[in-house]
Amino acid sequence: MRAALTASLATPFAADTLTALVAYALVTTLTPGSNTLPLSGSNSGLRRTGGHLLGLLWGSYLMICLAGVVLGALFVAAPGVQAVLRVATGVYMLWLASRFWRAAALPVVTGLPPVRFGEAVLRQLGNPGAWFVATAVVVGFVPAGERYLERMLATALVFCLATLPGIVLWAMRGARLYAWMRSPSHLRRLQRGMAAITAAAAFLFWT
Repeated sequence: MRAALTASLATPFAADTLTALVAYALVTTLTPGSNTLPLSGSNSGLRRTGGHLLGLLWGSYLMICLAGVVLGALFVAAPGVQAVLRVATGVYMLWLASRFWRAAALPVVTGLPPVRFGEAVLRQLGNPGAWFVATAVVVGFVPAGERYLERMLATALVFCLATLPGIVLWAMRGARLYAWMRSPSHLRRLQRGMAAITAAAAFLFWT
């Protein structure tokens, strides 16, 4: 495993693939969700939420690797299924965008105690939305074929690193973002922005 991970660090990415992967990672963490809302709701700052942040990152890495192992076997058994899943993922992202556009008010979560590392990992592993994100990463950005394992490990690592700006922002500025979202007009703009970003992300899986 260590040798494969070391080799993955040298795995090259096409510029457009790397850009799309980073963009998808930012979309999934900058938009409010079941992971970012509790992270900001603790209102504890970056120092006390370090375990939560690391747990989210490690949980995400594990999920992408687990999804990659299962999907890799499927890609070998049924060549061409990856293309079908890419189309399906894009359609699902468009559906999510429509949900964001029509969504009711976002829940306000405050006064939560900081989450420890192990708890954050378990929460991530038990989150259906996070499993969709992990599966979409493999389907959209890990091509089947030669060096699949190395590409999967490298993709998981790049994705997790690219999520850092979003989760750090929520940890450090979550309370201020909540205050801003209390305005109905601001909240509506945020929801429309989330819908537009999610719709744009859908096309990443069709290019």
